[in-house]
Formats: sequence, structure tokens, C-alpha cells
Amino acid sequence: MIPMEWFPPLMFAGLIVIMLIGFPVAFSLAALGLGCGLYALSQGWFPPEFLSAVPQNVLGILSNDLLLAIPFFTLMGAVLEKCGLAEDMLDSMGQLFGPIRGGLGYSVIIVGFILGAITGTVAGQVIAMAMISLPVMMRYGYHMRYATGVLAASGTITQLVPPSLVLVVLADQLGRPVGDMYKGAWGPSLLQVLIFALYTFLLARFKPHHVPGVPKTARTLQGWALWRKCLRGIVPSAVLIFAVLGSMGGLPGVNTAICTPTEAGAMGAVGAFILAALHGRLNWPLLREAMQGTMRITAMVVFILIGSRIFSLVFHGVEGGVWIEHQLSQLPGGQIGFLIAVNIFIFFLAFFLDFFEIAFIILPLLAPVAQKMGIDLVWFGVMLCVNMQTSFMHPPFGFALFYLRGIADSLFKSGALPRKVESKDIYLGSIPWVLMQLLLVAVVIFFPVTVTAFLDKEEVRDLDKGAEMLQNVDTQRDESPAQDPAQLFEPAEPAAPASEAASAGS
Repeated sequence: MIPMEWFPPLMFAGLIVIMLIGFPVAFSLAALGLGCGLYALSQGWFPPEFLSAVPQNVLGILSNDLLLAIPFFTLMGAVLEKCGLAEDMLDSMGQLFGPIRGGLGYSVIIVGFILGAITGTVAGQVIAMAMISLPVMMRYGYHMRYATGVLAASGTITQLVPPSLVLVVLADQLGRPVGDMYKGAWGPSLLQVLIFALYTFLLARFKPHHVPGVPKTARTLQGWALWRKCLRGIVPSAVLIFAVLGSMGGLPGVNTAICTPTEAGAMGAVGAFILAALHGRLNWPLLREAMQGTMRITAMVVFILIGSRIFSLVFHGVEGGVWIEHQLSQLPGGQIGFLIAVNIFIFFLAFFLDFFEIAFIILPLLAPVAQKMGIDLVWFGVMLCVNMQTSFMHPPFGFALFYLRGIADSLFKSGALPRKVESKDIYLGSIPWVLMQLLLVAVVIFFPVTVTAFLDKEEVRDLDKGAEMLQNVDTQRDESPAQDPAQLFEPAEPAAPASEAASAGS
């Protein structure tokens, strides 16, 4: 017979094993939770009524209003992914920045940031940018490993840039406002773009043959026509971003939310339809593909939530939360030691798991410990979001690398690429960008102001000063002359007339 104190670590080990098997996590997680729950029930570790809370928890998931924002934001990203916005922006930005060294790299980074704010899909972003930029980069002599690395890394920025779907999920799991999560993510996302741009700048200085400039004669547009095409892609996108984020208080300096995240997501979906119509690509095949993709992602999220809720309910029933807290709170280094250990664990776990699985399965086990250690949960969530974006870049399991591998093969077979892109170029090219993403994780850990700078400042009340004021009031009251209680009921003497007062004075 297994003692109860050994059961939580065995459940956690079983969780890791079933996630590595490859069977759909939602169903294997629910099966593990129910199996462990029946065994715990047979041992008398909790009463049968404890498992009756499972249906109520499942209904609670389905009635969560915040999760309604997921299909809306997913639909917005799916429509914008297929409406040709990425192609237009990459073409115009590439012509604008192309003549300078590393110009095509700068254009990919900037467009990746903008698209990340309005699409939110790594797959579509990497594929769209690779289809347009990879042939151009190879044509003008860009180093293959830089080209593949910047395309994959710029596609993963979408996980961090508001209004990211990842931040919505993290806000729900951490119990924090979505607007605060968005405000906290602005600093790291902008810093990520600057780090990528700085790497490109240094590469252009020390190895200029890796990122050569494009001849100005290659431009098809000049002057105002080129700027107009750039603004045609940027301005409507910026309006949509500011409208969605500003309406739910997700922009720095905006302290009032006039919409819930669900309403803002619905408004963003309508804005995506308008942008697709402006580009002349709003048609039934686009809508059908967008709705099918939205349905798949939403169903996946709901089933993972159900499986994780069943597992976590049983895990906490056998005091697994106490075991996790004991293990993590005893780490050396206090908060910093805890954060470093959690980030290392998440980094390696992301080799095999999607961010939805990490957010719904692992985060509920870590968040209570972080809160008891006095860690701000908005900062904690943004830090984990920065870490989880590396899951798309890990060689050899990164999904962004898989997408890039597939589109590179298709471009070579179609004749768009002069030579085949080797797998080693993709994997080795991703390593510097993964290191830059990990550098950002370290910056967020040791400099929390990168997250908290844009958050609303809480009103600070000086309790010591208030206590001192109260003491002064009591002291003044004690020093004042005591009044005879009888005098309180004696009538006051009437005031003498002014004529009598004058004669008395004379």
C-alpha cells in the first residue's frame, strides 16, 4: 500500500510521463486524475462526496465569461492571417528598409511585431513571412542561418505582444485583470524587438556580408507611393490594436476599461472583417477556413481545461498543493531561487508541451506558491509568457522551426528558392535567437520594472504617518481642560446689550 505522503510526487511523475507519451493530453490527463481519484477514494483519503465536485467544476469552466474571449481573438487572428495583410506589409517595409545593411531583417522584425499584435498566430505568421521574405533574402545574399533565425523568432513575438491569446489564458489562471497583463507585457515585448534589432545592427557592423543591403534599383515603388503603401498597412492595424486594447484598459496610461475582454475580442473580430474587406479579400472561403481554425483551437482549449481541472482537483485532495509548496519554498535564494528554478523547469517542459498545456496544467500548481512568497502575479505571468515563447524556437522540437522547414521545402520545390534549406541551417540559426529570448527572461527576473513600469500605480498610504496623526489627536484631547459634566446642562448666560457693554467700559 502506498502512503499518502508519497502519492503527490507519484501523481506528478505520472503527469510528466503521460505528457511525454504523445497521446492527447486532455484525455490522458482526465484519465490519470480519475484513476488516482478512485485509488485515493479506496484508501479513504477523502470522502466520496469529494469527487462529486467534478461536474460542478466542469460547468464552472464552461460558464467562465473570460474564456469567451478566446474564440473571438482566435477568429480575429485567423481572418487577418489569411487576408494578405502580412504580404503587403512585408513588401512595403522590405522596399523601405532594404537598401541599408540588415534592412530586410529590420523589416521582418517590425512586421513581426505589428502582426503579432493583430493576428496572434505563430503558424500563420511564420509561414506568411517566410513565403515573402525568404526568397528575397536568399536572392540578395543574406546568410541562411540569419534568415531562418530572424523569420522564426519574429513569428514567436506574437506570444508576448498584446493582445496575445496567451496573456488572456494566463490572466484567467492567475486571477488577474487582462488589462493589467497587457500593460505588463508592453515593456518586455518592446525590449524584445530592441534586442533583435540590436543583434541585427551588430551583425551588420562586424559581418556585413551576412546581411547586405538591397540595391535601390530593386525597388518597384519610390517616394510617396512607397510611403503610402507602408501607411496603408500600418495605420489601419494600429487603429485596430489601440481600439481593442484601449477599450479594456490594456494600454499604458489608460486606467478605465469600457469593455470586458470578451466584448473587446468581439470588436476586434469585427475590425478584422473590415480590414479584410479593405484589402479586397473578404470572401466565403476565407471565412470558412477562419471559422474552422477557431473551432479547433476553442475545442482544444476547453478539453485541456476539463482534463486539467479533474487532475488538479484530485491532486489537491491528496494534499499535492502542500507538497509542491514545501518543495519550492525550501529552495535556496528565496524569491530569486524560486523564479530561476521555475523558469528552468518551464524551459525544458516547453520542449514537449504547448503553451496551453503548460498554462492550464502547470501554472495552477505554481501560482499559489508564488503568491505566498509575495511575488506579484502579473509580473510572474508575464515572465512565464516570455519563457514560453521559447517553446516555439527549441531545436529540434520548436513548432516555428517545423513550420519554417515545411514552407522552405515547398518554396524550393516550386522554384522560388535557388537551393534547398538544410535542417542544420534552421536549427543552428535558431540558437542565437533562443539565447536572446532567455536573456530577456533574465532581465525580467532581475529588473521587475520592465513589467511594472506601465502598470497603474497603487495609491500608497503611509500607515505610520496615520498612526502618528491619531496619537497627536488623542494627546491634544487629553491635555485640554476637563469640563464639569454639570456645566453641560447649565444654560448659557445671555450676552449683555451693546449699550450696557459700552457704559461699563466707560
